[in-house]
Amino acid sequence: MGKILIVDDDAPFVEALRDKINSLYPLLDVVACTDPLQALAILKEEEVDLLLVDLEMPKLDGSKIFSFAVSVGMDKNRIVILSGRDSDYLHEQFPMGTCLAVLNKYEAKQKAVLDMIFSSMHRKAAAS
Repeated sequence: MGKILIVDDDAPFVEALRDKINSLYPLLDVVACTDPLQALAILKEEEVDLLLVDLEMPKLDGSKIFSFAVSVGMDKNRIVILSGRDSDYLHEQFPMGTCLAVLNKYEAKQKAVLDMIFSSMHRKAAAS
């Protein structure tokens, strides 16, 4: 328990999030992709405990990656949709129960939700 796949075309955001996770939650393994097509191969071939995927990306959007992940056996409750859009829009696209969470990646309160998820994963990784 502890492998996180981040898929987002915003390289500075991905790097900052990966660095934060690595420093605060050292038991978690972070794989980051700025190319959504690369993420498909990872999802197909590797066990991923948490998928963080940006909704809007060129080539392949987050909803398609979400659908692919579920089709290859990933539990929808281990997927977080990220976006720069407001939470009302996100909840229209992904109603409650569709995935673990839909979050605006720039709002502080929404980032706190990610921290709670990472902290929970870190505790589980430490216990195993």
